[in-house]
Amino acid sequence: MLDETPEIDNPDFWLLRLGRRMRKREGVLDEWWRYYRGRPPLPELPKNAQQAFLDFQRKARTNVCQVIANASVHRLTALGVTGPDGEPDPDASRWWQQNRLDSRQKLVWRAAMSQSVGYMLVGEHPTRTEENGRPSPLITVEHPRECIVESDPETGEPYVGLKAWHNDVDGYGYAVVLYDDVRFPYRTKERCGKRLPWGPDSWVPIGGDQGEPHDLGMLQLVEFARMPDLGEDPEPEFAGVMDIQDRLNMGVLNRMATSRNAGFPQKWIKGHKFAKRKDPETGLTVVEQPFVPGPSAVWASEGENAQFGQLAAADLSGFLKEHESDVRDMLLLSQTPVYYYAGDLVNISADTIGALDILHVAKMREHIAAFGEGMESVMSLCAAQAGVPEDYTEAEVRWANPAHASLAVKADAATKLKSIGYPLDVIAEEMGETPAQVRRITAGAASAALLAASLLPAPAAAPSAGNLPDDGGAGGAFGG
Repeated sequence: MLDETPEIDNPDFWLLRLGRRMRKREGVLDEWWRYYRGRPPLPELPKNAQQAFLDFQRKARTNVCQVIANASVHRLTALGVTGPDGEPDPDASRWWQQNRLDSRQKLVWRAAMSQSVGYMLVGEHPTRTEENGRPSPLITVEHPRECIVESDPETGEPYVGLKAWHNDVDGYGYAVVLYDDVRFPYRTKERCGKRLPWGPDSWVPIGGDQGEPHDLGMLQLVEFARMPDLGEDPEPEFAGVMDIQDRLNMGVLNRMATSRNAGFPQKWIKGHKFAKRKDPETGLTVVEQPFVPGPSAVWASEGENAQFGQLAAADLSGFLKEHESDVRDMLLLSQTPVYYYAGDLVNISADTIGALDILHVAKMREHIAAFGEGMESVMSLCAAQAGVPEDYTEAEVRWANPAHASLAVKADAATKLKSIGYPLDVIAEEMGETPAQVRRITAGAASAALLAASLLPAPAAAPSAGNLPDDGGAGGAFGG
């Protein structure tokens, strides 16, 4: 049985504590994921609703939460890492490309936007090595269902992490408690399902008592939390508008039900004598219905005073206005540009788009500031794993500009920056180029300038007293 003594150096305690926290978090993660995937709870109907309306419930769900989350993911693009001097770092660029961070970073941002937090884990690559013989760094993207971090309540710095997962091949659950200098692996005593057990007698250590030491000097698990308030747990991008999403789905359901039942003009007749007959099976008297609506049907009655008519169709415009209002409320409160829901925004100018983007861009810059610190920690772990002595705590992560701008606007801005003396590499960064592309641009410009200088004609020699022609001089001091 594991030791549950609450001590910092007790990996058994942290395995159970963080595992139970992770299991407790699963419920809200499931809820957020359902909203993100467009599968929130079905809107409710009256208790006497017929079975036909159950299909309406499924069709009434309109997924705006995913749009809100992805609107932020699309604006978050880390281009690479530069050194403290602003120059592209070759080692960081190589690790970046080897671990495919251009694409994999989006998985972390999407997890953070939809599940409140994402993770990156830095470890040893199983096959690739550095020039000094050490294993190359391996960066893996981790899900909050399998990872969690405990922070020091005094400093706020993470000091213990847990990664736990179920192996579908052998059926066992595995876990690793992570410290800044050692890791302790565990395995479940028995085969289990994907929902891991967290009792003190459910796990057994599979390493030595001293664990597996490492020399990284930092916690291998880096957390990317989405804008947590001070003292509060992080929430997904759409946490503040989940009630409006439910309200939106209810409005769509009401509109569909009204359209189905009162959207078509209902016919009426009076003065007609309906035939009645007795049902042979039930013995009940039933009224025959000769008037069946249809595009080719003609109704006729033998009644002398028979009259036909139709009721007015239900007006659905109120439902549509309510729908537009709810969508706009969701976008406004989540600081998502309202032009994502076009509505009556037609032929809007670039200045209008910029004005509508102000809150969204401000939110993106806040995400960039937080996630950039996490990426710097990832690069520091990579350097420690590779045995590179450089300090990456002062490195800078280059991000694409989250503000929307057309190519013409960017080109005009670049021309103006050049006219006031900005160097070419800074202008290329403002244009959104990656560090490798910036290096290529500046190297190409330098080569072109050198080639152009070499093709210029040699300058004529400056005249002097010794190279003046005989007939072109003034005759010296004694010239006549």
